[in-house]
Amino acid sequence: MKVVIIGGVAGGATAAARLRRLDEHAEIVVFERTGYISYANCGLPYYIGGVIENPEDLTLQTPERFFARFQVDMRVRHEVTAIHPEKKTVSVKNLETAEEFEESYDKLILSPGAKPAQPKLPGVGLEKVFTLRTVEDTFRIKNYINAHHPKSAVLAGGGFISLELAENLRELGMDVTIVQRPRQLMNPFDPDMASFIHSEVRQHGIRLALGHTVEGFAEKDGGVDVLLKDEAPLYADMVVLAIGVTPDTALAKEAGLELGLKGSIVVDDRMKTSVPDIYAVGDAVQVKHYVTGQDAVISLAGPANKQGRIAADHICGGDSRYLGSQGSSVIKVFDLTAAATGVNETNARTAGLDVDTVILSPMSHAGYYPGSKVMTMKIVFEKGTYRLLGGQIVGYEGVDKRIDVLATAIHAGLTAIQLKNLDLAYAPPYSSAKDPVNMAGFMAENLAKGFVKQFGIADLKALPQDGSVTLLDARTPQEYAEGHIEGFRNIPVDELRERLEELERGKPVYVICQSGLRSYIACRILGGYGFDTYNFSGGFRYYDAVVNDRDLIERATACGMDQR
Repeated sequence: MKVVIIGGVAGGATAAARLRRLDEHAEIVVFERTGYISYANCGLPYYIGGVIENPEDLTLQTPERFFARFQVDMRVRHEVTAIHPEKKTVSVKNLETAEEFEESYDKLILSPGAKPAQPKLPGVGLEKVFTLRTVEDTFRIKNYINAHHPKSAVLAGGGFISLELAENLRELGMDVTIVQRPRQLMNPFDPDMASFIHSEVRQHGIRLALGHTVEGFAEKDGGVDVLLKDEAPLYADMVVLAIGVTPDTALAKEAGLELGLKGSIVVDDRMKTSVPDIYAVGDAVQVKHYVTGQDAVISLAGPANKQGRIAADHICGGDSRYLGSQGSSVIKVFDLTAAATGVNETNARTAGLDVDTVILSPMSHAGYYPGSKVMTMKIVFEKGTYRLLGGQIVGYEGVDKRIDVLATAIHAGLTAIQLKNLDLAYAPPYSSAKDPVNMAGFMAENLAKGFVKQFGIADLKALPQDGSVTLLDARTPQEYAEGHIEGFRNIPVDELRERLEELERGKPVYVICQSGLRSYIACRILGGYGFDTYNFSGGFRYYDAVVNDRDLIERATACGMDQR
């Protein structure tokens, strides 16, 4: 059996290694058009910033090492220019010698990955306008910085690569501005949770131009003007396009393979395409979202590795199946860690799901043990069934392990309520006896049993101001004096029982505190005396972060630039 693989990196290299482990005698040939068969995409910004010092650390495997261990014929700088399914061959060009030839196959695996989205804008090809996707891209940016010492950069786009690159350029001392058409960074997060990310990047001196559309680039005074729709241009010494990626599927289209979302390759759960004996894996394929069941294109290394393994298994007679992508991800943003899994509230509603959320601000570990820091968690679940749909966490230590617990719970089909039953490891330096994940389950259970009713930021404007409801802030007088929502009166929770006569019976009571805990206790106290109560989801800390962020974005829209 002869297997040809187009593309290395995550999916293709994984498939090649798995094929060899399953079949010692198969002939395996990999064509990779770059000079690297397997490299760490996610590490590229950190090499530019100097965190990763040795460029060889970016290359996970070399053709020589791969051949020595797996006897796989790895041909770098070879570009496949056409696929001929009818005669089961591919046309190949050696990019170093310009030689062209055909290679036959019994089975073909496509792992072409994705390419940076490059809109047809004026000036995209300018020397100082870069993209970042490959090792070669990385060296080009690094060499330019070393040679010209630019003082400023504009990054177009607000996803993973853009934020990681922004941090690294900022650490090099550069002035950095991120321009993004949506009014938030990091679309896996809901806008409210993205507020905490915005705050972190602003605190580190990065300017945000959210809700602005890039219309082109023009050379000016040795640098680049970034042309914005209806706004003055942004000037910088260099520009990096990081506005996302699109599946690199020109070969598949020309070969007649069925394509789906964004031109991605349609595959079944064994990674088989619409053409016999051709498989596809990685960023170029359309998958099912594990939570919604809808078609999706999810460009992450973890799914690509799994898909490469599954394709190899099936070629060798196995029956492994891909169950779908869940979109679990984590990112370092300066001192902050932000992570998400499943679907966020925005996308869940877009998918037609009837959802609710709980928002909590637990500590990373036991509060009495030094160094504990607050995190913000948002858990998304289906109303009625409480099926767990997604989670987002922004904080510091402990974020990654909590998101992994939530990802596992979603995969296992647990409800939000069942999170309370998880038996999670506890010691004061690492967690609390009631882990934040357990706490989310307790909150969902309280909602399900009617122990508490919620209201949120979206409900505030609709609250009547005519005195027909009671608006109550259950924090201390000092906290209240430092900032509160207009119209909310202050009665600390520990004084509530003694001051019940100050509240008019028969009126609903809407209660807020700093994190949502004291206000929940206040709701339970008032409920015991016959009051109809509602607890503010997330607390004043959450409210303050979200509202301040929205105000900054609104002012930026009006004046053309966000503030640091």
